Amino acid sequence: MRASLRRDQERLHLALMLVLTFSTGVIDAVGYLGLDRVFTGNMTGNVVILGMALTGADGLPVVGPVVALACFVLGAILAGALLRGVAKGWSGRVTTLLGLVGLVVTASVVPILAGGESAPEPLLLLTTGMLGFAMGMQAGVARHIAIADVTTVVVTSTLAGLAFDSWLGRRVGQKWGRRLLAVILISLGALVGAALLHIHLALGIALAALLTVGVAALGHLGAPSRAPEPAGV
Repeated sequence: MRASLRRDQERLHLALMLVLTFSTGVIDAVGYLGLDRVFTGNMTGNVVILGMALTGADGLPVVGPVVALACFVLGAILAGALLRGVAKGWSGRVTTLLGLVGLVVTASVVPILAGGESAPEPLLLLTTGMLGFAMGMQAGVARHIAIADVTTVVVTSTLAGLAFDSWLGRRVGQKWGRRLLAVILISLGALVGAALLHIHLALGIALAALLTVGVAALGHLGAPSRAPEPAGV
């Protein structure tokens, strides 16, 4: 199995990043519908919500988007610091980071479970912050893996590229399959996350954590042998 995974690194990494894209759809559905209209992966959505909320529009949340934005940035900073000086592609540090993402996502259900069916706002904000932090790390890892058109957290630029380069647009060759899959998978993830929310808020988060840990494991198994990584970060 390991030899098979190692055979085509680009295809393996593409598949794994697409799985994380689906996972982000799940997480964002849970955040928006279950954590008071907050995106924990799509920061563009949070910036827009925050801008509208500051005018008092429709009682939109302010604290939640701020917490998600701040924690997302911190997660991305941590990922950048830990991957500083590490060659592009999969490495032990990538596996460690994604394992940490899975751990933080898993731990984010604790405040919800501790608060019961009607968890108080501070506990929901704690979950929001933890998920934002995890998604920031994930986005950093995806940037390091550098699969074109698959950032795992947003598909706006992917959709724009798909349309712009299409036969009706610029009519140039493009890797339309991966672009289309990224858009479809984040939508399917949102659908699944919304469906699981009818059962329990924690189920979508648990699914995302399981998928992330699975991605980390498969990526590690498929990683080529390489020289030891630099000691400093």
